[in-house]
Amino acid sequence: MSDVLEKLRVQLETMEWPSVYMYKFIVPNHPEKVDAVKAMFDDSAVIKTTNSKNGNFTSVSIEVVELQVEAIIEKYTIASQIQGIISL
Repeated sequence: MSDVLEKLRVQLETMEWPSVYMYKFIVPNHPEKVDAVKAMFDDSAVIKTTNSKNGNFTSVSIEVVELQVEAIIEKYTIASQIQGIISL
């Protein structure tokens, strides 16, 4: 596990779970990459997308109730496999 995810885990473990969590990703503006991010979440997630000013990237914000810290770490790990993604 990366140092970034380990630091995130430590921060998240101070919170009470289940809780609403907001994921934010910047994705190259390719429909299949945006769809890959959306596919990581079920129908209960509130997903908002915004294209960048020049149209090269799409910002994807997802708000969802997560039951535990491990679910968040798992989603960031899966997302890291999408080429060009930036997790915020």
